[in-house]
Amino acid sequence: MNKQHHYHLSLDWTGNTGRGTENYLNYKRDHVIKMVGKPAIALSSDPAFMGDPSKYNPEELLLASLSSCHMLWYLHLCVINNVIFLKYSDHPEGIMDEEADGSGKFTKVILKPEVIVLDKTMISTALELHKEANKKCFIANSMNFTVLHQAIIRMKKK
Repeated sequence: MNKQHHYHLSLDWTGNTGRGTENYLNYKRDHVIKMVGKPAIALSSDPAFMGDPSKYNPEELLLASLSSCHMLWYLHLCVINNVIFLKYSDHPEGIMDEEADGSGKFTKVILKPEVIVLDKTMISTALELHKEANKKCFIANSMNFTVLHQAIIRMKKK
């Protein structure tokens, strides 16, 4: 039997400037996500859509979710394959196409992990494990667009 996991949060719009959604220019796109026992996350829309540039937006959180899920699977796969890495960082890029009517969708995400391994004999396996992590990642498996990887694997400097 497959396991099923449930996730819950609350989202509250905080952008009412006193006039509600009377017109398109009179409200902020600010909102807060809360989860029991965790700090609240303040969000807005992308500045291109009249959002607050100092706050995260949903598009950034999608990118963060993909990057984080991939890294967590990669950690696991490295451990069970005896690949020891000392540093992992990612600088992903998401591409979203906006239609003339204002709708849009992500068409591609490129994860760009940089990994420092302990020994040069681990480099090829470390590179291959990114493919396996992509196959396992819950978030990547839920997307209807391509998730690519441009991984860089280096050996620890002596």
